[in-house]
Amino acid sequence: MTFTTILKGAAAVLLMAAGTAQATDYRMSMITPPAHQWTKSATDMAARINERTEGRVNILIFPSGQLGPESQMMQQMQTGALDFAFLTLGELANRDNDFGILAAPYLVPDIVTAGKLLDGETTKKLEEKLPSFGLKGLGWAVSGMRQVVMNGKVETVDQLAGKKIRTIPYAPELDMWTGLKAVPTPMPLPALYDAFANGQIDGMQIDLESTWNSKYYSNAGVILNSDHGMFPMLAAASGRKWAQISPEDQAIIAEEFATETATIVEAYARLEEEFLTNLKGTDVPVVEVDREWFGPAIEAYYDQWKTKSPLFEDLLQEAAALN
Repeated sequence: MTFTTILKGAAAVLLMAAGTAQATDYRMSMITPPAHQWTKSATDMAARINERTEGRVNILIFPSGQLGPESQMMQQMQTGALDFAFLTLGELANRDNDFGILAAPYLVPDIVTAGKLLDGETTKKLEEKLPSFGLKGLGWAVSGMRQVVMNGKVETVDQLAGKKIRTIPYAPELDMWTGLKAVPTPMPLPALYDAFANGQIDGMQIDLESTWNSKYYSNAGVILNSDHGMFPMLAAASGRKWAQISPEDQAIIAEEFATETATIVEAYARLEEEFLTNLKGTDVPVVEVDREWFGPAIEAYYDQWKTKSPLFEDLLQEAAALN
């Protein structure tokens, strides 16, 4: 073996070692289970980012709240212990009412319109607030439209009074159900199936995807197909960790997050009909209800939130232009 060959071999080893040294594992969390579209999208996106960065950015996915509830996820992102997340707006809305306006009932009629609203001027104003939470915004998406699943028959809105309805600990949801004289009952998603089966709760505000995939319908007496609200998701990075990523890799990550959040919206526009068809094929009645079915509680909710957030009126006007 010649001296030149040895040098070339040593150089190759050094290059490989340098490449390995540059590879970094990042953690990404979400509350949704592995079968949920958010989790599947995050997994696909992480693979593309790893490939495009030639292994420099390796995002590890932690679904089902494995790293804690969203309150803990937010704290971890602020310190840099958690790098990326798909977040519901619960924690943000509980800290700043302006984020809660996106959960208002009957803002939009469907997923497509929800996607357009989340790409509008109001969300741009909300993004300007994210650095104060230690976050870097990387896109907006949704889960399915909100429905009501009950363990017994419900024919009128008055029959919701006194019923324990599972929500997330999210001020807008709590306000809506309190206004309907129900008992909003925050509960983590992993505990929901058993709580519904054993009667700890009477119903839930949920989407068609979870109703079908998690088989909540198996203990239901009725599914109220209300489409009464969108369920926004913020894709975000820890601001502290984002600043440590090279500009080259930031550009790749940002592009892939933007692509995947748009893909999630497109997926739900298609999947909603599939899940609804599946549920109509069960023995559980699926009853369509609209805004009028909920009575004056929706308008009262609007009046309440106009005083809570000065951005709400702007959002209502933006939504009206889309509907």
